[in-house]
Formats: sequence, C-alpha cells, structure tokens
Amino acid sequence: MVAAPQPPIRRARRLRKDMSLPEVMLWNILRQRPNGFKFRRQHPIGRFVLDFYCLEHRIAVEIDGIAHDMGNQPECDAARDALLKSKGVRTIRVAAQDVLKDASGVAQSIIDLVAPQTGA
Repeated sequence: MVAAPQPPIRRARRLRKDMSLPEVMLWNILRQRPNGFKFRRQHPIGRFVLDFYCLEHRIAVEIDGIAHDMGNQPECDAARDALLKSKGVRTIRVAAQDVLKDASGVAQSIIDLVAPQTGA
C-alpha cells in the first residue's frame, strides 16, 4: 500500500524531529542568527519543505546528500529550484559532505552569499 503524501506542514514538523547529521550541524550555527540573519529550519513553501529558509531575504538552503546525484533527482532538484525562483526564492545547494567536513565554513559561505543582497 502506498501512503498518501503528507501535507507540507505536518511533513515539516516530522522532518524537524528527524534532521540528518549535516542538517543538525548547520542548524546549530544558523540558529544563532549569524550577522543578524534569521533562518528557519524545515520550512514549508507550497508543496515543498526547505531545509533552511531566510524569510527576510527569500533564500533557501538545501543540504544535498548522495541521493541528489542519483536517478532523476538532479532534474527534480533543478525543476524545484526553477519553481522557487519563479516565486522569488533563491536556492543555495550545499553538499552534505561539505557540511560534515566544515560546518562553520559552509555557514560562513552562506552568510557571504546572503550579505551582498542586503548590503551588509
């Protein structure tokens, strides 16, 4: 039996409880509001749940594990990014391995990408 898709809000709540290690590592940094940028974790937008989202600057951060390189997932990710872009949301994709190697460096790179848009 195939389970019906969960509504995005309920799925987001479940995902907050079941975050991957790279997501937890990055969240521990982003939750401290580096440079004053507020991020939300597992934030629903439409039918999608974004790993992290800066509402004020409309920037999504997606942590991509190896599954994002398999099958038709790259095409699905590109379509998702294009749809989000059409809604005014910029997507930053980060490899999970990069977060595992240097979460602080990845967080700083994200802040550096957000800052030029804000004049900070």
